[in-house]
Amino acid sequence: MQYFKNDYMEGAHPLILERLCQTNMEKTSGYGTDEYCALARRKIAEACGCPQAEVHFMVGGTQTNSTVITALLRPYEGVIAAETGHINQHEAGAVEAGGHKVLALPHHEGKLDAEEVDRYVTAFYQDPSWDHMVAPGMVYISHPTEYGTLYTLDELKALSAVCRKHKIPLFLDGARLGYGLAARDTDVTLKDIAFLCDIFYIGGTKVGALFGEAVVIPQPGLIRQFDTIVKQRGGLLAKGRLLGLQFDTLFTDGLYLKIARHAIDMADRIVEGLKANGYTFYIRPQSNQLFVQLENSLYEKLAQRIGFEVWEKRADGTTVVRIATSWATREDDVAELLEELKNK
Repeated sequence: MQYFKNDYMEGAHPLILERLCQTNMEKTSGYGTDEYCALARRKIAEACGCPQAEVHFMVGGTQTNSTVITALLRPYEGVIAAETGHINQHEAGAVEAGGHKVLALPHHEGKLDAEEVDRYVTAFYQDPSWDHMVAPGMVYISHPTEYGTLYTLDELKALSAVCRKHKIPLFLDGARLGYGLAARDTDVTLKDIAFLCDIFYIGGTKVGALFGEAVVIPQPGLIRQFDTIVKQRGGLLAKGRLLGLQFDTLFTDGLYLKIARHAIDMADRIVEGLKANGYTFYIRPQSNQLFVQLENSLYEKLAQRIGFEVWEKRADGTTVVRIATSWATREDDVAELLEELKNK
């Protein structure tokens, strides 16, 4: 059985495990006040081109999304997201459980359109009864999106301009950010994201870490006492150095992008093999997530031998499945997968 269900099936990069073992018996202060967290913060801020940036470490993506959104919004506000957005589809209502509504807009291959966001916010305040409704208080996007697609630099600039026009923050979910930054055709860099977004996070859980996300606030002061809010939400890790060590390792000698590029290389090989064997993509591959459309009979056959994620059962008698590569995907695994896919 070949497993390509997601990009967080393995543990952690060996260099991270090595450093955790090397420092295991050291005594450090807790809650992210240790020297390793300080080192990681400086390296991340430097990579973002924002030496003044605040960097906060959290454990997982859903926790990070819900905490950031709760911290940014007033009680009467909601968050704009694509209808396919992770916070709207795959986080068990975590945002709503925190008292805020997800204001879902149509998606375009997983992405929000800046003009549609602008029209939505403008129309909201033109409604005579707007003060009886949930106000759009921020915009949430992810890069890559749920469909593995990527925002272009122009699209990101347009969304940023709309948010600044309406004085609402732009928040980028970077759970898979490494794979977006390492993609072949992207023109978006980490420094672009830091300049255009009010807050974002760099995902570690899906890109080489055992666990962990690094929240970056390029302009300090956006959220007062964010660490206190993180603590209230159960997200402040007592042994904070475990997060700092991991991100310090990932941001030493370009490791984060290096291992992310490996996932892209493996995805490219799978794409070539799928095309050569006549498979059809539901959405054009752009990063490490590949969405393949299969006849139901073929899906049933392949599902006995390949572990992939079922994404959508369609009325036309096909099933959309997701194949995901990661920093840990082996060349042998890809070769065996492609061999299995030939036997359709």
